[in-house]
Amino acid sequence: MAGSWAHNLYRRRSDREGSLPRDGAGRPPTAARRETGPSATTTADHALHDVTVLSRTLFDTPDEGEILRLAMDHIAAAGPYSAEAAYLTVDGCLVPSRTNVQRHALAVDHRVRELAGHDGPVTVPGQLWGRALGLRGLERLHGYLVVTSHSQPTEAERSLLATLVRNTAAALSVAFARRRQGEEALELHRLRQERTVLQRQLISVMAELGYQRAVHALMADVAASGGGEEAITRALHRLTGLPALVEDRFGRLRSWTGPSRPDPYPEPDPRRQDEMLQAVAREAGPVRIKDRLITLVRPHGEILGVLALVDARNEADEHTVLALAHAATSLALELAHLRNLAEVELRLRRELVDDLLAGTDEASAYARSEAVGHDLHRSHYVVVVQWSNRTADDSFAQTVGRAASAVGMRSLLTRRSDHVVLVVYDRPHARALYEALARETGTRSGTIGVSAPCDSPDDIPHRYQEAQRALEVRRHSRERYGTTFFDELGLYRILGPGNDYRELETFVHEWLGKLIDYDAQHHTALVETLSRYFDCGGNYDETAESLAVHRSTLRYRLQRIRDISGNDLANVENRLNLQVATRVWRIVLGGHG
Repeated sequence: MAGSWAHNLYRRRSDREGSLPRDGAGRPPTAARRETGPSATTTADHALHDVTVLSRTLFDTPDEGEILRLAMDHIAAAGPYSAEAAYLTVDGCLVPSRTNVQRHALAVDHRVRELAGHDGPVTVPGQLWGRALGLRGLERLHGYLVVTSHSQPTEAERSLLATLVRNTAAALSVAFARRRQGEEALELHRLRQERTVLQRQLISVMAELGYQRAVHALMADVAASGGGEEAITRALHRLTGLPALVEDRFGRLRSWTGPSRPDPYPEPDPRRQDEMLQAVAREAGPVRIKDRLITLVRPHGEILGVLALVDARNEADEHTVLALAHAATSLALELAHLRNLAEVELRLRRELVDDLLAGTDEASAYARSEAVGHDLHRSHYVVVVQWSNRTADDSFAQTVGRAASAVGMRSLLTRRSDHVVLVVYDRPHARALYEALARETGTRSGTIGVSAPCDSPDDIPHRYQEAQRALEVRRHSRERYGTTFFDELGLYRILGPGNDYRELETFVHEWLGKLIDYDAQHHTALVETLSRYFDCGGNYDETAESLAVHRSTLRYRLQRIRDISGNDLANVENRLNLQVATRVWRIVLGGHG
C-alpha cells in the first residue's frame, strides 16, 4: 500500500518544469564540460544559479514524489552526475521510484538498504563514482538519492551536490509537514463532524432517556397506587392514545380502557388462544396480530395474562413499544402479587378444610374461617366430587372450584387422593354442580355425594363420612353418574359397612323422632303400636289382640301416627324404612326414646 502511494507520487509531473534552466537542446545543463580560467568561474556561477532556481522550485512543490522526480531529472545542474535511483520513506519503509535505472536495480537496492539510513558509496558498473545520499529532515529520513558519475567530482561539484541534497531534503520536510498539516486538518474536520453527530445522538438519547424515565415514573406511581389492572390500562391509554386491554391467559377480558370496546366481548377459542400465546412467546418483544400489538405478561416464565394495544391504523412507534413494555412490567408485578395472594388464600382455605374434616375446635375454626372470608356459623353441607377420567390433582380441584363458583356455590375446597371435597353454604341444587362439571370436563362420567346439613364445625367430620357414603352408594347403583344426597338414601344409610351406633340413632330419629317425642310428652305408646303393627304383618285383628286394645282404638292410633310423623303407611318405601326403624328402636336401642 505504501509503495502504491509512492508510485502515484512519482507519476505526477510538475507544471513548473519549463521554468528550470535548459541547454540549447532543451536538456538540463550539465557540468560535464569542464573549463578552466575565467570561463570556469562563469560555469560555476551558472551551476550555482541553476541549483538555486531548482531549489526554489522544489520548495514550491507540495508533492513529495514530484520533489524527488525534479531532483532526479535536474541532478546534472550540480555537476557531471546521473540519478541512478531514488527512494521515499513511506510508513517507515523505503519505497523505490519507478524511474529508477533497472539495469542494476537489485544491487543498488540491496546496497541502499544495507546502509540503514547512513550515507555510503555505491558501486555501479560503468561508473567511476557513486554514492547513496540520505535525504534527512529534523525528525526522520525522507528517502535516498543514489547518484553516479563517469568521473570523480571536484570539490565544488561535491559542494553543489550536497547543497542540492540538503535543499531536496528540506523541500521534502516542508512537503511532509504540509501533507501532515493537511491530514491533520482533514482529521480535525472529521473529528468535528463526528463530534457534531455524537452531540446530536446524545441529545436524542437524552430525550429518549427523559421519555423512558417519565414512562417508568408513571408506571411506578400506578403500581404504588394499588389501582390494579384498570389503573395500568388507563395509564397506557393516556401514554399512547390507543385502546389498552388486559386478558387472562384463556382470552377472557379483565380490563379495557379506551373507545371501541366490543360488547359483548367475544368468547375465546381455546385452540386459537393457545396458538396465539405460542406465537407471541417465540418473539422477544411485542407481536402484531391483526389490529393488535400484543405482549405477554409472564413473570418467572409463567404466562399470567396478555397486555395489548388496539392499533387499527398501524400508528405504533418506538415510544408506543416502550410504553407497552413498561406497562407489561408493572402488570407482571401486579398479577404476580395477586397470584401470590390467591395461592396463600387457597392454601389457608385448604388447610382449614383439612382440619375441619379431621376435626378441630370450634373457636379456632370460626376465627380461621373469618380470616379467609367464609362464615362457618351458617348451615353447611359437605360435597364430595369424583370424576372417572380425572385425577384429583390441583388442576381438577381448580376445575371443581370454577364450576362451583359458576353455579353460585360459596365454598371451601380441598382435595384427597381420589376426590375433591367442598364445604358449601346451604343445600346444593340437585343437578347444577354436576351439569357445570360435565361442561368443564367434557364428560358426564362423574359422581357427587352430598351430606346431610351441618350446623356446627364439630359435626363436619361425620358429615364428610355421609357424603362419602352417598357417593359410594351412587357409584354402585344402576345409574352410577350424577348427584346423590345422603338424607335421601333411606335404608341404604345403615346397610353399608362401617356404620356405628350414632348412625343408627340418626336413622331412627329421622323416621321415628316425632313419634318418640310425642310419646314422651303425652305418655302414649304410638311407637310400640307401630312396631306391633309391623310385627303382625299389618293385620288389624292380630295387632289389636297383641296390644289388648279394641280394633277401633288401633285404627285411631295408626291415624295419629300418620298425622304426627307425616308418613303414609301405604307407601312401600315409607313402610320399609319405618319397619326397619322400629326394629332398630326396639332391638338395638332398647325401645327407649
